[in-house]
Amino acid sequence: MSEINYSKQNELTELIERYTSHEGVNETVIDSLFFIRESNITEPKYRVYKPSLCIVVSGVKELLLANESYKYGPGNYLVASVDLPVTGQVIESTPNSPYLAFRLEFSPNQIVEILTETKISTNSKENAKRAIFVSQLEESILDGVIRLVRLLDSPEDIPILAPIFKKEILYRVLRGQHGGILQQIAIEGSTTNRISGVIDQIKMNFYNSLRIEELADIANMSVSSLHRHFKEVTAMSPLQFQKHLRLQEARLLLMSESSDAAEIAFRVGYESPSQFSREYSRLFGFPPKEDIKRLKAK
Repeated sequence: MSEINYSKQNELTELIERYTSHEGVNETVIDSLFFIRESNITEPKYRVYKPSLCIVVSGVKELLLANESYKYGPGNYLVASVDLPVTGQVIESTPNSPYLAFRLEFSPNQIVEILTETKISTNSKENAKRAIFVSQLEESILDGVIRLVRLLDSPEDIPILAPIFKKEILYRVLRGQHGGILQQIAIEGSTTNRISGVIDQIKMNFYNSLRIEELADIANMSVSSLHRHFKEVTAMSPLQFQKHLRLQEARLLLMSESSDAAEIAFRVGYESPSQFSREYSRLFGFPPKEDIKRLKAK
């Protein structure tokens, strides 16, 4: 990074530090803008990543999507363009130099609006690509991010200026090296756009049995094409995607309720508690009862 970028990076770091009052995710008064602070290396955290732009200003994070690893730290940004079940872990952080990050969530409609208003060339026939990428942080993106975050110091300006700065940031990403990946989510009829519709269907009905033929109809694809393109976008099959959603939901329910594992297994769609226990252990590293006891003891 040039000297000017280091200066701006430091300004963003100071702003995020000022507005992170506690460990973990900190909401801001700007809709869809969050800051994350972790003062130590974390255990793996399992969640569904919403479409978002993430910038790390201090520390390093590793994200796992299926068997793929995405590491990013200062000077990088990560974009996920569809909902993806991932495992995230802060791998570099200390109390004196905590992990600090900026996350801006967005919707396909925001991308559609920008593409409609600009002359960015698009191609609905482009092959589907993985709906997540790490790229080098460009100064034009950093400038827009700083402008947005500075608004926290002048809340009266947020209603007018925040939407403008958000649009600027997304526009810069769309014009960047991997902008074509983000474009695809918003292009009607593109492969990624159709797979996004399938993801929405699985998310709404993850506790029901998957009917692959119905999903293929939603995507207007053959069953074999659906499998191929779904894996290109998400790095997993529709069944694996559903399994991740079920197991993440089960873990949340086990943490928040006193129900036993067998009851939770049925509620998230499993017919066999033993299969649930095996798949739970495979994903989280411990059987359900042991895992929850371990988490609650922390």
